[in-house]
Amino acid sequence: MAEAPETVAAEPSVPLWQSAGWLLMDMALVTTMQAIVKAEGATYPAVQLVFLRSLVGLVSVAPLAWRHRRELARLSHLRSHLIRVASNSAALTFSFAAFASLPLALVTAIGFTRPLLLLVLAAFLLGERVSRIRYTLTAVGFVGILVMVGPSSVPWNLGLAAAFASVLFGSIAVIQTRRLAGENTVMLMLFYTIGLAALTSVPAALVWVPIPWDRAPGILLVGILAQLGQYCWLQAYQKQEARLLAPIGYLSVVFSAFAGWLYFGEVPTLSLCIGGAIVILTTALASPLERWIGKASR
Repeated sequence: MAEAPETVAAEPSVPLWQSAGWLLMDMALVTTMQAIVKAEGATYPAVQLVFLRSLVGLVSVAPLAWRHRRELARLSHLRSHLIRVASNSAALTFSFAAFASLPLALVTAIGFTRPLLLLVLAAFLLGERVSRIRYTLTAVGFVGILVMVGPSSVPWNLGLAAAFASVLFGSIAVIQTRRLAGENTVMLMLFYTIGLAALTSVPAALVWVPIPWDRAPGILLVGILAQLGQYCWLQAYQKQEARLLAPIGYLSVVFSAFAGWLYFGEVPTLSLCIGGAIVILTTALASPLERWIGKASR
């Protein structure tokens, strides 16, 4: 799942239904990618799938990287860039491992806790002010996690650990992105794409499982779907306010639940539905409640 931008793009807005359509297309493409990752994850290591995904992205941005090669060579804040890419690499690898081991809807629902964890990390690492209501909703959100992954509904295994590790490293990557707020967006994208392929190449080579020619198109499709999904996501958010699209983004758990049922026979449990609803509500209500309490206090 891509990060929602915190600011509104400078381009003029378009009708909400048009941006919503792009966002729904992104969900459909990414959910299909996740289903392929789940199907192939039993055979191929997660880091190998991440490397192949990044390889497709590298090919797609190669002309742009060559055009900006001098700017890339003179990139400042190299350490922060490396930490950001390394964190994203870990987040993607852990998320692919989680999709291979857990129901698609569960991994997607756990992913919604990233904004909650990000609040805490931003307060401690960036010194950002976090209100009491956000801390309270964060605590409630983590109660929702306990409901989702209760021992009676989901066995505690490495898949769960991978899902939570993906949330942690994804949050660290966002923190690093905020620290690089002054950097050129194109440079951020190029360094991320190149760095992701470079950082995952060595571990992928160490655990590489040969891919038969008849399986290669399906696996490469993971990277193609990810790139197409990213394009749709950008089309959605570049011309529409993030606050209007955020509620639509929660439909991704519905897409994941449907794909899990259709392809893998996964039926969402009652605890997953209740816990997922708690997580989504606490995340969605954080900003409106904070604004309402601020107005009431004034």
